Amino acid sequence: MVTSTCTVVKGGPEQAAAASAQLLILAGLAAAFGLGPLGVLVGVVYAAGLLGLLSAAMHRAGRSVLGPADIVTLARALLVGGVTAIVAESLLTGWTARAALVALASVALALDAVDGKVARRTGTVSPVGARFDMEVDAFLVLVLSVHVAGIVGPWALAIGGMRYAFVGAGRLLPWLRGPVPPSYVAKTVAAVQGVVLVVAASQLLPDPVTVGLVAVALALLVWSFGRSVRLLWQAERAPSVI
Repeated sequence: MVTSTCTVVKGGPEQAAAASAQLLILAGLAAAFGLGPLGVLVGVVYAAGLLGLLSAAMHRAGRSVLGPADIVTLARALLVGGVTAIVAESLLTGWTARAALVALASVALALDAVDGKVARRTGTVSPVGARFDMEVDAFLVLVLSVHVAGIVGPWALAIGGMRYAFVGAGRLLPWLRGPVPPSYVAKTVAAVQGVVLVVAASQLLPDPVTVGLVAVALALLVWSFGRSVRLLWQAERAPSVI
């Protein structure tokens, strides 16, 4: 990975800054929207887990600093922490802050189009950065699906759980861990999930329309994962060329 000393931040201050930013987001939600102690606690636990896992991943990769695109992804992850706190509080106490949830999730989704471009333009594309970006996306969709399940029904949880189920199946079936050719359609389907879930969370549309949108998003996701499974199965059965 190509890095520049002027575009990276040292690991120690970087972790402290991220932790402080997460606390500021949680404090802002508490002051402006009434986020309770349970939501704050969940947000703090989320941040601790996030920074711990990120530090471990960087250590395994032999890196001590984040690149500019990774910092954008980290900012997205902190916004997801705010979303997680709101959803947890709503599940535990019935409180909710719909506007804050939609705003934080929308910004996190919008920034998803930024970190990849920054990585390519700065020459700092890395496996760690790509995995970090993917995990933040997946967790945001999972949390949003938990919230939307309370609006349209528990079947919406399949949207957030499908990627984790696929990864779990890969532990039992090694051929599912193979590479899948890049697909613009698959990326579009993945992006649609977050957008549809945010729209559903806003509850601005009539209930039947919301249910229909979430159902279509789920159907597209099932198709996309089914396509990946088919391609991986075909690759597994293809004769090896020596």
